[in-house]
Amino acid sequence: MFTGALAASYYGRPRTTLDADIVFAIQEKDIAALARTLTKADLSVQKNKLETAWKSDYRIATVEDKKTPHTLDIIFTNHKLKRNRGHILGLPTYYEAPDSLILTKLRMIKVTLETARAATDREDIKAILESTHIDLKALQKRARLESTSGILSELLP
Repeated sequence: MFTGALAASYYGRPRTTLDADIVFAIQEKDIAALARTLTKADLSVQKNKLETAWKSDYRIATVEDKKTPHTLDIIFTNHKLKRNRGHILGLPTYYEAPDSLILTKLRMIKVTLETARAATDREDIKAILESTHIDLKALQKRARLESTSGILSELLP
């Protein structure tokens, strides 16, 4: 599923980015097949870097497009994806569910030292809240559990 700026653009405010963030719910045994598929798509992929990312706490690997300055951030998960159907360029796809995306961005704000990055995430959250129906009580409860409710309360309309 798409997450990050593409998902924020889908739910909230359009914005440009030089990367795409995609969450992969796969098993470790599937990493070699993923590496082959991404290589066929002209991305510069090293299987060992994907395996290292899979085993890390952060679970993110960045791969570069061989022909452009664009990158792909691969986010590995073992969890069931909370996603919604959508389209990109007329093609069916999935986007991270808006409440889950907001929680992800709240966690990023909490740990981000770079103020410009945190400001972008804050604006994304505001736009999603303004343009997408979200169960605010459930969102606030989950934010309390993740110790991000203070940040969320600052962003509520």
